[in-house]
Amino acid sequence: MSRTDDDTWDINESVGATALGVAMARARETESESPLFLDPYAQMFLDAAAERGWVPPQGAMAERIKTIGDYAASRTKWFDEFFIAAGASGVRQAVILAAGLDARAWRLPWVGDSVVYEIDQPKVLQFKAEVLESHHARPAAAQVAVPVDLRRDWPTVLRQAGFDPAQPTAWSVEGLLPYLPATAQDLLFERITELSARDSRIAVEGFSADFFTDDYLARRQARLQQLREQAAETGHDMPDPAQLWYLEERADVATWLHDHCWQVSSVAADELMARYHRAPLDDSDDARVPSVFVEGVLNERPEG
Repeated sequence: MSRTDDDTWDINESVGATALGVAMARARETESESPLFLDPYAQMFLDAAAERGWVPPQGAMAERIKTIGDYAASRTKWFDEFFIAAGASGVRQAVILAAGLDARAWRLPWVGDSVVYEIDQPKVLQFKAEVLESHHARPAAAQVAVPVDLRRDWPTVLRQAGFDPAQPTAWSVEGLLPYLPATAQDLLFERITELSARDSRIAVEGFSADFFTDDYLARRQARLQQLREQAAETGHDMPDPAQLWYLEERADVATWLHDHCWQVSSVAADELMARYHRAPLDDSDDARVPSVFVEGVLNERPEG
């Protein structure tokens, strides 16, 4: 299913299905011997999707999800810590962009008067709400669903949902940027900055410079093709991420934020995984993720 400028999706198709893959990784981590975090809701989403006809990845695709499990766990832990630290610093308003099946509004220790806005496609948020309500789950903060496509005028919809741009905000951009064209990425950060009061915070999972090298992209595509062929031999279909991602060079996230008055720090994926005592993937493995995690604090409002 190739991308178009106005495409939409349910939880079991296109970009929506990737949220189930991430939920699989979180469920596995939760059940592991020494989990970095606990997410009891992840398996609920998987079970509910299966009841609606979703077939969990098998064969090569399942192995690939398992391979990147330590990366996914480290990423989840880093964003968890970002929101906890933001709350400890006095930030009471959070926005999770492309929230998917993220359950942080339910499982993190939010300060009592915190408000968490979750932005995603309407069908994805509807599925999420139905599953959590069926299990009588209650959020740990005031949770507000904002059903809107991030390629549309989401700032207006967010404001209409009660968001206050005069208050500092903690923004998260996790697992999102590959699904946006380069121009849409720039617009996303422009809008975030416009909506951010002083002392707002942002956490972003972005591409590293190594991602767009010809060598990496060639190795990645060759390996994915091999996995797709293996899946086909066992009667399974493995989607081609190239049909979902916009593989085009784009602005460096840390540089962009720095140039727009954010005080920035960053850590490479391998370094982050080592911090959490998770072994980085070998350089020869295409599943090694050349990404960087960027955190910023808005110390002053940009001019103009």
